[in-house]
Amino acid sequence: MQRVTRASVTVAGTPVASIGRGLLALVAAGRGDGPTDVTWTASKLARLRVFGDDRGRMARSLADVDGSLLLVPQFTLFGDVSRGSRPSFDGAAPAEVGAGLLDDLAAELERLGVPLQRGRFGADMQVELVNDGPVTILLESP
Repeated sequence: MQRVTRASVTVAGTPVASIGRGLLALVAAGRGDGPTDVTWTASKLARLRVFGDDRGRMARSLADVDGSLLLVPQFTLFGDVSRGSRPSFDGAAPAEVGAGLLDDLAAELERLGVPLQRGRFGADMQVELVNDGPVTILLESP
């Protein structure tokens, strides 16, 4: 997850999503991930206090700053290069499972009232962002 001043996704030269101030979440589903992981992740993203308050302390959430979230599927987060030079993606959930979990995550975020844009699952996406801070935080469901 990255705090951004803006971020966008383009597919085949066509813009498909963009946000201003908010969070860019690069999301991957692993083997064994399920509904509990979706609920935990959505709640964490919605409530994460990573925006500065009047004293510059990270104390505000997306809702507090009228921010948006750009959700980008990125199974390559499970790329394992511990053996050899070519990444293995054995830890990633199968595509149909990953796509379903991403849909569930988006639905849960919307249910929580998070303004949301999405990248396109399985597409060759170009992601542009301006990282604010920079602030980058790794979220991994328990």
